[in-house]
Amino acid sequence: MTYQECLDYLYQQLPMFHRIGNAAFKKSLDNIIALCEALGQPQHQFKTVHVAGTNGKGSSSHMLAAVLQESGYKTGLYTSPHLKSFTERVRVNGQEVPEGYVADFVEQHKSLFESIQPSFFEMTVALAFKYFADEQVDIAVIEVGLGGRLDSTNIIMPEVSLITNIGYDHQALLGDTISAIATEKAGIIKKDIPAVISTRQLEAQEVFEAKAEEAGAPLYFAQDLFRVELTEASNERQVFQVYREEKSFLPGLELDLGGLYQKYNLPGVLQTLVLLHEKGYNITHTSLRKGLANTKAITGLKGRWQVISRNPLTICDTGHNEDGIKQIVKQLEALKPKHVHMVFGVVNDKDVTSILKLLPPQYTYYFCQANIPRALPVGDLQEKALNEGLSGQTFSSVPDAVKAAKANAAPDEVIFIGGSTFVVAEIEEL
Repeated sequence: MTYQECLDYLYQQLPMFHRIGNAAFKKSLDNIIALCEALGQPQHQFKTVHVAGTNGKGSSSHMLAAVLQESGYKTGLYTSPHLKSFTERVRVNGQEVPEGYVADFVEQHKSLFESIQPSFFEMTVALAFKYFADEQVDIAVIEVGLGGRLDSTNIIMPEVSLITNIGYDHQALLGDTISAIATEKAGIIKKDIPAVISTRQLEAQEVFEAKAEEAGAPLYFAQDLFRVELTEASNERQVFQVYREEKSFLPGLELDLGGLYQKYNLPGVLQTLVLLHEKGYNITHTSLRKGLANTKAITGLKGRWQVISRNPLTICDTGHNEDGIKQIVKQLEALKPKHVHMVFGVVNDKDVTSILKLLPPQYTYYFCQANIPRALPVGDLQEKALNEGLSGQTFSSVPDAVKAAKANAAPDEVIFIGGSTFVVAEIEEL
């Protein structure tokens, strides 16, 4: 099979959450356990860090991988979904898994897939674990796909578990209260393994404390241990004063990620690295600084408050739930823009009305739909937006909407592209 034939086979044969949504989510770990047994338990052949959370888990995973790589460790990184290419999901030292490896893996294990009938995500997790084992990585950072307790990644025994934050997303699968969602995320807390929580949230806190006590897992609320103060910011970098237990710890810490929301992720990342250091990992202040200052270059992270062009200033961000959109609007307003042109599309399983209520009515909107079955039809989106006092034209594709925004925006105005990861994925310049 060629790589393209192999991808076509996967997309056609295996239910894929990114395309069809909830129907692709398997509420059981049976398939991934069976796959990994057949592959020789690759997930136990290397060390791991496990990262869950509603927002921030992708950025946190990339930051951790960058620092571990800078510290001299051969580092695996598993994230999802991909933006441009399937191979983005699986990296070793920042390099994507070779297309040839993916094609060989699928060809070799077709009969296994046909007997187990895994989802696309289950197959990808198995591939990642096998690749990291074959590459003999020292450590891999594994991002949860959805939830935690029943996520296919939840068969590892990590060095540390990190949960970034809890917000409303995927309520149909995870529950519609903060404590119900936290219970699913808390499923990655394991017996005797330290767990870090990036942000303290009252409803979630009680869930984490109960789960950690039951598992005998040391629990750390990173916000209580680290205080970060923003001292400089541009759209592409930020500088923080970092205090640990109120003593200066990392003055002038630079981050090459421009999203102001990264200040919520940073304490969790730092506490996770402190725990790894205590376990014997050689992480110095120098490697920590270099990793965080160059995360994008080291790991290939894209789509997080990313500047696409400057004239007019064009920014994209994959934030797609209430908390994510709230942070995006806050940062757009902080730019004090003369006017904002927003290219916006969503998927059909989000609480679209709650998201639309957060968007400023004075912006000019370019409603569009990504090229996936899960996309909310653009006519429906426009109708819901009008009910919330937002007006704009509709476009049948993301590139058409971007083109129209560019044609209308003056050089001193701002274009923002987002609403869904899959809208960002179709930006041609990304």
